[in-house]
Parts: sequence; structure tokens; C-alpha cells
Amino acid sequence: MGLGQVLVEIQPQELKFAFELKKQISCTVQLVNKSTDYVAYKVKTTSPKRYCVRPNTGIILPRSTCDFTVTMQAPKEVPPDMQLKDKFLVQSTVVPYGTTDEDIMPSFFSKENGRYIQENKLRVVLASPPHSPVVEPINGVRQEPALENPDSAETCIFDDGALQHELANEVPILRKTSVLHNGAPKHEAIHENPLLEKACISSNQALNEVPDIISSPVAKDIDDLKFKLNNLEVKLNEAEKTIMSLKKENNATLQEGEKLQQEIALLRLKSSARVQAGFPFLFVVFIAFVSMTLGYLWHS
Repeated sequence: MGLGQVLVEIQPQELKFAFELKKQISCTVQLVNKSTDYVAYKVKTTSPKRYCVRPNTGIILPRSTCDFTVTMQAPKEVPPDMQLKDKFLVQSTVVPYGTTDEDIMPSFFSKENGRYIQENKLRVVLASPPHSPVVEPINGVRQEPALENPDSAETCIFDDGALQHELANEVPILRKTSVLHNGAPKHEAIHENPLLEKACISSNQALNEVPDIISSPVAKDIDDLKFKLNNLEVKLNEAEKTIMSLKKENNATLQEGEKLQQEIALLRLKSSARVQAGFPFLFVVFIAFVSMTLGYLWHS
């Protein structure tokens, strides 16, 4: 793959998050493999503590697509001018045919060996959350929506995990504004509409149907790590058992070798004792022959 050639096309070209305080925000990015080779990708960020990328590495098959999700941790405050300087870098390179996600190594993304690596930078864009409609000014006085007033709208509080709605029926909701002759605004108050109570009850039922716990990518990563640690512990236990059995076999082999050496030493002692106890048979025959010869010569 030569320089300047496009391996992977990224859609979209920027990470756009609908910003909301104290709420995790996710954005999905699609990678399109434009080549006929297996392509490995890796995602890096300048703020790893703020974002979670899942998966941050992977293999894209030839002429196919692959997605990864970027999750922004729940922000605690609004950034200045709704802008962040965070950047993401997507690296992609050709890998051997048949490479899997488990085969990915850091050396794949090293330029020291002359490997071509495509790099794409993605910037982070924050979009303002949708605002509630604002009532147009009447007689020069700007009106905010009635439900945005915490004193006159529905109040929701948490009590032991359950949502309880307390309607401020005693406080009237401001609906209209008129101007007196002296220029001071006059508010005409009307009480709650029964339809609003029904809407609150239906919203309460809808909230109760929402699951209490939403699994986040971080929790999934923790579960995966726990699962891998459990597997490693099982493998370590099996390895320890194997080592113990090998040690026992080795000790048994050493004991058998010592016994054999002792038996060989005993056999050597017995054989030497037999040699020292009497004369060899050939020596006796030789002496007898010499004696007979001398006796014959003596008598003759």
C-alpha cells in the first residue's frame, strides 16, 4: 500500500455529542475498508480519562465496515463557549490475511519498519441540548414557560429510590401578563389545569417503567476484566497442579535411580567377595596338571 492511498474511510469526520450535564453521551463512528486487504485499526485520544472507546482496536475485513462507540463521561460543568480541545487519532494499517482481533500487536502501528499507517484526526464538537420554547414578549415583558418555574411547576423528589410528584397547587401558575396604566406589569394567576395532573401521573408511570440501572461501557469493561482474571486464576491453578505432579514424578524417578545404584553396589560387593573366597577353576586345573607331570617325571 503506497503513501497517500486511502485504506479506511471514516464517517462522520467529527465526533458530535449532544451535551447534557451529569449524563453520559455516546457517539458512533463507522470505519469503511476501501481496500481488498485485512486492515487493523487503533483509536487514541488526548483525554483518556474523559472518554471510553469500545472497541479501541479491531480488524476490518476487506470491503466491509466496522463501528466503534465513543462515550463521554458525565460532565459536571459546561465548558467555556461549549468547546473542547480534545482530539482523537484513528490509525489503520494492512495486516496479514486471516488476522483476528486477538492477534493485534502494538508493532502493527509502528512506523520504524517502514510500515504504511493511515492516520485520521477527529475533533470533538458539542451541540447544545434542545431548549424549551420561550414565550414571545407581550407588551414589552418577556415571558418564560410556566413549567420552567420551580415554584409553580411540578416538583419531583427521590424518596428511597421512588419518584414522588408534589404538585404546587397552592401556588398559581403565571399565564398572562398585562401592563397597568403606571407601567408596572400585572400578572393574572390561574390555578392548575386538571389535564396537567393527568400528564404528571402518566409521566410518573412512564418513569417507573424505565430500568433503574443502565449498564455503561465502563461497567462492561470491568466485567470483562473480572472474567479474564477468573480464567487466569483457573489456568494458574491447573498449572500449579501440573507442576506438583511433575515434581512427584521426578522425585519417584530419583528414588528409583538411587535404589538401582544401591543394588549395583551390592552386586559388585558380592562378586568381589566370591573372587576373594577361593581360587579360580582354571588355576586349580593348571596346578593339578603340573603336579601330575612332576610326579610322572619323578617316578620315571
